[in-house]
Amino acid sequence: MITLSSFISWFNAAVAFGTVIMFGALGETLTEKSGHLNLGVPGIMYIGGIASLVGVFFYEKSTDEPNAVLCLLIALGCAFVASMLGGLIYSFLTITLRANQNVTGLTLTIFGSGVANFFGGSLNTLAGGVGQISVPATSEAFRTSIPWLSSGLGTVSKLFFSYGFLAYAAIAVAVAMQIFLSRSRVGLNLRAVGENPATADAAGINITLYKYLATCLGAGICGIGGLYYVLDYTKGTWSSDGSIESLGWLAVALVIFASWKPKNAIWSAYLFGMCYWLFLYLPASSYLPKSVIDSLMVTLKSSNIALQNMFQDIFKTLPYLVSIIVLVIVSARKKRENHAPASLGLPYFREER
Repeated sequence: MITLSSFISWFNAAVAFGTVIMFGALGETLTEKSGHLNLGVPGIMYIGGIASLVGVFFYEKSTDEPNAVLCLLIALGCAFVASMLGGLIYSFLTITLRANQNVTGLTLTIFGSGVANFFGGSLNTLAGGVGQISVPATSEAFRTSIPWLSSGLGTVSKLFFSYGFLAYAAIAVAVAMQIFLSRSRVGLNLRAVGENPATADAAGINITLYKYLATCLGAGICGIGGLYYVLDYTKGTWSSDGSIESLGWLAVALVIFASWKPKNAIWSAYLFGMCYWLFLYLPASSYLPKSVIDSLMVTLKSSNIALQNMFQDIFKTLPYLVSIIVLVIVSARKKRENHAPASLGLPYFREER
């Protein structure tokens, strides 16, 4: 059985995990509302993560007493600008040159991961070896919980107020984006561009401008997810194990899971996180009879640790299985409001209007 303390730890892990993919999903949602499918989200998250780490690494190395506020600004600025540049490359290729969006996005993922791992490896070497990168001031600044909310509330505090400010910023961005897309004139124009660019163009909406802004700003938001992973989730370290890429693909799946609605991305991201970390707080002995466990151990001729590792790998696939199930359900329901923008992935040729 899961105890209260285990549940709190599980929930905390789910929120941290969910925040990473929520930023990626929100950025991709904004992009897709303009009619562009950017499969370069993992690469952009890579770029945002490494840009923030490089920026604060050299800043902290240059001073004995780094300023926490300056650390935050440098990290956020580097991540957002670098990610927007990645989005600008994608925009130029797919909007101006009308290149295939799927191929361009996949290329951006490969490019982003390659560039990030190159600079990450170089940074590791410069710092003295793998695991030697040290940005304690920045990592602490991102991980520090809000003082007046995180004290004196016991269980409630541990559940809801023990995270860094970016966890709450992700929720704020989701709410603001939902209001922007559904209530503002600019947001409605953007949705019109994604649904029927020819009609929007005839109505006097600048299609190119809207597409460029949506894809670049969306990429910038995705990059904050990479920053959060590197400086908060993994405490300012760099690893070339492909974790950011796998989370980037989950972020793309989360857009569909949330039915292209930013508000749905909040609970959906945390659900993915709870599914992913379930194995850590639900041992095999709690959901399988002892006879089954003993039989599996005999069959596998392995120890209980090896058996537990096998179930961990199975549980880690849960978010991906949930994504597949949701894809099937969304396709079967055939409700227009739960489907992608009508012009998603299709290049717009004004001459054919």
